[in-house]
Amino acid sequence: MRLILKILSYLYLCAGVQCVHQVSWLPCQFTDEHVSVNNEGHTETQHILREAMLQFGQIGDPPVNPHAITFLITASKLDLRRYVEGAEAEQLECELRRYSTDGIYVRWPVKGALDYNNWFSCTLRHTKGLFTVTGFLRHPSDQPPPGQQDYRRWTPIGDREILTTTVAMVIKTQSPSVRAGLGSEQKLHCQFAVDHKGPNVTVEWHMQHRGERTRLFSHTSRTGQSQGTGVRLKSLEGGDASYSLPFTKMSSEGTYICSVSVLPLFVSLDIGLHIEEPPRVSLNVGPTLSLQDGGEQKVACEAESYYPLDVEIVWKVQDPAVSGQRVGAPLPKVLQNVLLSSHKHNQDKTFSLTSFFYLEASLRDSGKQFTCIVSHQSLRMPIRKSFILTVEEPIIWTFYLTVGFMVVALVVILCVMLCYLHSGDRTNHTEQPWKTEQTSSEHQ
Repeated sequence: MRLILKILSYLYLCAGVQCVHQVSWLPCQFTDEHVSVNNEGHTETQHILREAMLQFGQIGDPPVNPHAITFLITASKLDLRRYVEGAEAEQLECELRRYSTDGIYVRWPVKGALDYNNWFSCTLRHTKGLFTVTGFLRHPSDQPPPGQQDYRRWTPIGDREILTTTVAMVIKTQSPSVRAGLGSEQKLHCQFAVDHKGPNVTVEWHMQHRGERTRLFSHTSRTGQSQGTGVRLKSLEGGDASYSLPFTKMSSEGTYICSVSVLPLFVSLDIGLHIEEPPRVSLNVGPTLSLQDGGEQKVACEAESYYPLDVEIVWKVQDPAVSGQRVGAPLPKVLQNVLLSSHKHNQDKTFSLTSFFYLEASLRDSGKQFTCIVSHQSLRMPIRKSFILTVEEPIIWTFYLTVGFMVVALVVILCVMLCYLHSGDRTNHTEQPWKTEQTSSEHQ
């Protein structure tokens, strides 16, 4: 029994901690509308920004800010706070608007619902772009539906009025903006929920690029008919309307629109897909470049196959021997005599660019490191490619020719002397018999 009590106490504490971390209220910007007809008979809409509070609680709760319009969200099968879990109140941007049903009046099929409702849309955006959530707030009204478009005769709202509402439908995306590389697989997240079972839901996906709008997928739960691909029907039954792209191409870039319709409500979320391909960077020289003093070399740094167009290439030079010093080390120097080629358009619609300069070798630059730094929005960190310059003293050819000539001359003289000595030695050997014969005759 004690164990059960401990478990229940632990669960109660956990629930209490979770409730503490849940958002209980949010300051919102309420965009009200004043619709009128001008002298020419055209309808004009004036948008009025008003201070409002989004407050979660029960009927009869006092307003957090009595000086603002309070949209009090009471309990229903949908808890809007569940779709923003993990985010702090200061990380959420809240926007409230009136919602027009365009003259369509349908009794919302929940217990205790009246024939007519005032509708409001509430959009919550994460300040870092992690998600976007839109919920429909239903404010029951005992007044009969107006005999014309509801936006022509909005029910006025006082500056300190409390509107008791419930959440009727929610749509969320965790990918408001997607950055993808070529050939990658992407899943565009979209989920929805309705506060009653068996709603007649229509889900559609469209893709818009440069003014052209294309329908990618559609499904109606009432008929069960589907057109297009990209959404799993089994997942759709649970409210997951995510769209899958198996292989991204340049033509995949654009705005993808997930829309959900449950009469009289219609809502859509825009998801931007941006293609980003990082550059491949290479140098036309090796890690070490050897030149003679006074020599010249064209050095090129090429950034290939990147997208989109904007790329930055900077050349810097520094002495690696002093760059490791913690204090007093000079900063790398940016080279100024750098030229850029024109952008090259590749067949896959990516771009390439070459940055080059003509390096004049000098003995004072020997040992210095030259670095090409390429920056692009697809890169978290710039790409760096470097080489070390080695400069040698020039070879004095006249000196080597003189030395060579003297060596050849000495060799020739030595050969002549050897030949002369050798010929003299042969002469001595030839005269020796005469001397022998003369000696013999003298003895006789």
